[in-house]
Amino acid sequence: MPKDTAVEEFARLVRALKARDGRSYEALGRRLSVSASTLHRYCSGATVPEEYAVVDRLALLCGADEEERRALETAWTEADRARRRAAPPVPTPAPTSVPSAPEPKPEPEPSAPVSSPDPEPTAPEPSPAPEPAPAAPEAPRPRRTPSLPAPLLVTAAVALVVLALAAALLGHPSRTPSAPTTAPTSSPSPGKEQPLPFTWTIGSQLWQGDCGHTYLVDRAPRAVAPPPVTADARAWAGAHGAVHGGETLVRVTVQGRSPSTAVVLHALHVRVVGRAAPPPWDAYRMGEGCGGAVTPRHFAVDLDRPRPLARPVDGHDASGAESRTIPAVSFPYKVTASDPEELLVSARTAGCDCRWYLELEWSSGDRSGTVRITDGGKPFRTSGIAGRPAYAYDTVEGRWITAAESGQSG
Repeated sequence: MPKDTAVEEFARLVRALKARDGRSYEALGRRLSVSASTLHRYCSGATVPEEYAVVDRLALLCGADEEERRALETAWTEADRARRRAAPPVPTPAPTSVPSAPEPKPEPEPSAPVSSPDPEPTAPEPSPAPEPAPAAPEAPRPRRTPSLPAPLLVTAAVALVVLALAAALLGHPSRTPSAPTTAPTSSPSPGKEQPLPFTWTIGSQLWQGDCGHTYLVDRAPRAVAPPPVTADARAWAGAHGAVHGGETLVRVTVQGRSPSTAVVLHALHVRVVGRAAPPPWDAYRMGEGCGGAVTPRHFAVDLDRPRPLARPVDGHDASGAESRTIPAVSFPYKVTASDPEELLVSARTAGCDCRWYLELEWSSGDRSGTVRITDGGKPFRTSGIAGRPAYAYDTVEGRWITAAESGQSG
């Protein structure tokens, strides 16, 4: 099947950047935190990156100027649209979720008419009582007004106006300290809330070596679509309501806004906001598109610990004749507009359905703060797979088979 012209154009631009740089697929892949085979598929047009952050980082590494980066972003946008159009739809989950939505809406309706008649009988009861009450106070009030303290009343009114103006003027500085509390990313914000001196993006649907990943899905094998390529993993997982099984890989790309003023990244914290027993769902192993022998350096997180930490771990490169270690780098990191950084986090669990997020501490000049990193505003979710029925996809027969049948019993 011929490739889409938009995909071909995007692949041509990527190949031109790679050829200009001169580095091998393995060397560039290590800087991008992707395998050599994944980068090769980008260059050949076999797949399109799901996120533009990887493409932009490649452009920066290869010395692309602003015009080339804009052209590359436009080409990626068109190629990504073509990829989404070509992706096989999974319509099965849509009808199951639609009928469940309107059910809770009619429930609050009967409560409205029940509460509305209550105030009606209570209204006529107090009506006779206030009739004598206003007559009594009306008589003494006019007797007090004709008394002579008119200048005192004017003086008091002026004093109240002065006090009100003073309170209004003094009230503004008391509100400004509340700005940093609502925006913990910038501690000294004297006026308007200042934007972060850096940008960040995430990728949360990553697979080890582009194939070694497991999802938990609450469906029988016949209702699960074939495993996608990594670029379509997010759409596949969303359509099936899939949960990361055993491990979640998160790539955080941080880039400064200024080419000269550096942003220092001091620490990465893990916050677990929910723990439960893993759901009794089937485990489906992704086995398509395997390739590459590069394990990038990363931060390992054990979600089963009471207080998980992000621990730096060495990477490994076995793509050459001899295997070599990629040394881990601990905090702090420095980023600018021309020198971004990628932080790869591997969060694992054996017996927990964990919901968690990350906090990144930073400083730049006289500013400092902490930014919360989530999965589109929601916590990341990782669930254990011990004891769950496991399936792998048989490409010959075109169906999911058990791990024992596929020979993947581990």
